[in-house]
Amino acid sequence: MLCRTKKDVIKLVNERNVSFIQFWFTDVLGILKSFSVTPSELGEGLEEGMGFDGSSIEGFARIEESDMIAMPDPATFQFLPWRPQDRPVARMFCDILQPDGSHYEGDPRYVLKRMTKKLTERGYKAYMGPELEFFCFESHDSPKLLDKGGYFDNRPLDMGGDLRREMIFALQDMDIRVEYSHHEVAPSQHEIDLRYDEALAMADKTMTYRIVAKEIARQQGSYATFMPKPIFGENGSGMHVHQSLFKGDINAFHDPQDQYHLSPIAQSYIAGIMKHAREIAAVTNQWVNSYKRLVPGYEAPVYISWARRNRSTMIRVPMYKPGKELATRIEFRSPDPACNPYLAFAVMLAAGLKGIDEDYSLPDPIEEDIYEMDEVAREKAGIESLPGNLFEALQEVEKSELVRETLGEHIFNKFVANKKIEWDRYRVHVSQYEIEKYLPIL
Repeated sequence: MLCRTKKDVIKLVNERNVSFIQFWFTDVLGILKSFSVTPSELGEGLEEGMGFDGSSIEGFARIEESDMIAMPDPATFQFLPWRPQDRPVARMFCDILQPDGSHYEGDPRYVLKRMTKKLTERGYKAYMGPELEFFCFESHDSPKLLDKGGYFDNRPLDMGGDLRREMIFALQDMDIRVEYSHHEVAPSQHEIDLRYDEALAMADKTMTYRIVAKEIARQQGSYATFMPKPIFGENGSGMHVHQSLFKGDINAFHDPQDQYHLSPIAQSYIAGIMKHAREIAAVTNQWVNSYKRLVPGYEAPVYISWARRNRSTMIRVPMYKPGKELATRIEFRSPDPACNPYLAFAVMLAAGLKGIDEDYSLPDPIEEDIYEMDEVAREKAGIESLPGNLFEALQEVEKSELVRETLGEHIFNKFVANKKIEWDRYRVHVSQYEIEKYLPIL
């Protein structure tokens, strides 16, 4: 849509006979929340926002501080393709405000806005291009496969081509540009890659992508999940995030004189993510299940390193092509698609910016397969590992001033508290593995 102002939105709603307008926002964990307003209430909602009870939203306010306002962003107005076209339904992303009109510290979207403002003050504009993988199963009850396809397979092994096509059409209907799609490595696993965009717009698009995938799958009688590791013995789902910084129209990551075509800014940015990778992992990989994916042997990056061709490293720098200076970027490969994209993008940018501000030194790339290296060789090369589970990640993030400052005290404390509860519930659970392994012998 070409909406930019409140008047644009109201005009289009009236012209298209819109039945409802959904106000979208996310909780601290990145779960989409929404409520609907009718066209008769839209004018007031655009001017003053719509009030709601923040105490019922994960990571928001205590009950005695519960009044919140959802203020819609007119530039995010889009129709929902899965709703009837004769009485269409639209949506807008919202910023969450306090009753006095100030930004609410518990709003994840505001966290990313603060981070991009810091970059703007230094003359940078951040671009993100996430590659979200997901599975499609028969239902949410169990991971029952829909096909036996593998990487880039076509019919008859890939039975999800029609499903991906409908998802792409829906994304395009919402002005989200898709670069390509394909079947992924694991059976019933898919990937749709979006065209890069500025960080905040891409976080909004990431939230939209996940809802589109789920809604279209539901219409087709299946279930789409962004759970990082739903099937034992198969690759999990990652969210490789391509990223770069620009100054005006100039790619600040490109240097034609460097052997890797990476500017000092790019090198310090990579070094920043590497140095802070362990402490930001709880945000980029926030679930107990996230660390079932981050294990050796399933293509998921476990070791903190970088390279150009080597896909066993945590950060990859795609090879430079002459004349493609604007495409110089890095690919951060450890995040998964179940993260909160507003918080995840914010901590990535914060780590990279820290590297730039403090002129971190980038170690040499590791072009050999790290999975084949023994522990002694990895230690000699100075290669550390990402946290092995959520508990270890929480121990790291609790010590992190960078993450605390980026998220703000409110979200930082709420997020860590929630994750501790999740870990406590997980560690007392008796799994089927334990029953099968120990009950017959102990």
